Amino acid sequence: MAVPLIQPIGVKAIYGLALQGDSGMDRPANRLLAVDPFRGYLLRIDPQTDQVEILNSSEAEAFYGATGVACWQERLWFCRDHGVYTTALDDIQPDLLLTLPYPADGVAVWENTLYISCKKGGCIFVCDRNSGQRITQFPAPGIGVENLSVWGDYLWVCDQVEQTVYCLDRATGELIVKMLTPFATPTGLAVPSHTTPESGTLWVAYTNEEPYVREDPNGAEPYVLTFRDRTLIHPLTYRWDKAANYCRTNGYLVEMTYVEEIDTLEDAIPLENVEWRIAFPTSTDRQRVKSVEPVGLPFTELQQNGERLASFRFDRLDPNQRHLFGWKALVEVYGIKYQLTPRQVESAPPLPPEYGPRYLIDDDELAMDTPTIQAAARESVGTETNLLRQVLSIRNYVYDKLSYAVTPAIEPPDVVLMRGRGSCGEYVGLLLALMRLNGIACRTVGRYKCPAHADQAGLYLEPDFNHVWIEFYIPGVGWVPMESNPDDVQEGGPYPTRFFMGLPWWHVEMGKDISFEKLIYPPGGPEVRLGDLAVNHMRFKILGELAP
Repeated sequence: MAVPLIQPIGVKAIYGLALQGDSGMDRPANRLLAVDPFRGYLLRIDPQTDQVEILNSSEAEAFYGATGVACWQERLWFCRDHGVYTTALDDIQPDLLLTLPYPADGVAVWENTLYISCKKGGCIFVCDRNSGQRITQFPAPGIGVENLSVWGDYLWVCDQVEQTVYCLDRATGELIVKMLTPFATPTGLAVPSHTTPESGTLWVAYTNEEPYVREDPNGAEPYVLTFRDRTLIHPLTYRWDKAANYCRTNGYLVEMTYVEEIDTLEDAIPLENVEWRIAFPTSTDRQRVKSVEPVGLPFTELQQNGERLASFRFDRLDPNQRHLFGWKALVEVYGIKYQLTPRQVESAPPLPPEYGPRYLIDDDELAMDTPTIQAAARESVGTETNLLRQVLSIRNYVYDKLSYAVTPAIEPPDVVLMRGRGSCGEYVGLLLALMRLNGIACRTVGRYKCPAHADQAGLYLEPDFNHVWIEFYIPGVGWVPMESNPDDVQEGGPYPTRFFMGLPWWHVEMGKDISFEKLIYPPGGPEVRLGDLAVNHMRFKILGELAP
């Protein structure tokens, strides 16, 4: 279960990644090469020992601002500003090979061919390795800064904004498979020899910052909130299930605990014969429940609409009583990215008749009968008829209209649309309304996210908020996930599609098509809100890493 995670000491950032010596005919690679653009370091890293060596101790200035690196037969290529430079590894004297009209981001080499990514140009240039002469180009698969690696017939691309690795046909640029990474901001990747699109392991580098509280004994405040660099290299393990149309990536065994605390019922009347139901995590293409056990009080396991839940029964709840009760589950969670294309759903069968009354109606104050929402539903899709393109068009329309904000209450979609900002639940409400009015079956799913700290196994991690997203139904395929607001990352777009038909490992899906938590009273009994009776406690613990 243990997978190595490398955190090089003395390194501020890692951009680009390459395997030294892994070029088919050479000896197998056992060292990683990378650049630190802020220090000007060309680094050689031993992934088995975390040992770091600076190779350009006398040529650091030449590597300031470098953002990509490639190696072929003991020769190095790297990107800096608009140029691509090359040098022998045993005698580092960089020479300018070519200059682009825009900044060069990433570089990869295979035999006599050079591949260069360029965010501002929106493409990947293909050039001659020796002369630098441009041969052709093809569109970049994502919208962010991209780094490259290559093996055999395949070009691999990691995109910082998309949090995704793409496998392309290196001759045509055609997308073959895409996969989510377990950490944010991938800034480099290296592909070991004989890697295939179907399954394998890639080395991926990540560079970002994390907040922390720093002790400041001489300051007016003894503790200061600040940021520190967070740089790591980690193996991305993946498996592409062609028949099921999805690719799964690194998984984690997670302990999830959900507990309700009844503290006091002062000023309340006694409650008799109360049943308190709490849904379990569900089983999906990316999630498997291994076990569930009670916490505090015993429960009876029930099933509702095929979903499992815990039933806690109280003969009587008197004022001033105190209880802790809930469950602890062991859950396997993976990253998943569905590989469907608009062409694949073009000839999809019609929506099954039984889905309309359940997933095309206004069943949650969606304001679907208001002129504002009906006009928005028409405007959001325009003349588009393809189901996948309609869903993406609706999502982008909502992102154009809303900005994310935590709100004290969930308002109807017409109010949210006029206000121009909303919480994740309000994004979901507007998405549901617009999609259902366009005949697209969809539903709310959620409900919690494990804090995305895969490098902090064995510690208790507590989420700050609950979270919801949606699933939409593709006839002939099934339910496919789409995030509510996290891809709304920049005003006016373009917006990433990392969580369109994809979910990262840290989402935990609870019982679907049933209430997550519900009180059941005897006929004629007083109705009491859950929030008036108890406060919930939620925490996670990452127990280890799993291969998909």
